Amino acid sequence: QVQLVESGGGLVQPGGSLKLSCAGSGFTMEYYAIGWFRQSPGKEREKISCISASDRSTLYADSVKGRFTISRDNSKNTVFLQMNSLKPEDTAVYYCARALDMYGSQCNDEDVGYWGKGTLVTVSS
Repeated sequence: QVQLVESGGGLVQPGGSLKLSCAGSGFTMEYYAIGWFRQSPGKEREKISCISASDRSTLYADSVKGRFTISRDNSKNTVFLQMNSLKPEDTAVYYCARALDMYGSQCNDEDVGYWGKGTLVTVSS
């Protein structure tokens, strides 16, 4: 049974940092592209980062480029999202998602099929 569990969210001041984790079970994470998405109230879900299978490539939305870093620890079957220089507009529920197919590099909506339940990040003073 494929499961994804996000953790690491919380309240942080503007300019601060958080590191989110996405722990996978029921599959070997390194063989799949994993994406991070976020959604704020009243806004559409936004894809913010993706790491391809076997870490061949990473991509970031312009809104987080240079501030967020996606990485993977295969020994822990976990993907991380290091978030620095956080802004109030980064406030959202953050979700990780797994691609449907092995060895892929894309994390678009049509490519992913398993989602975690999300972790809330609030950036406020």
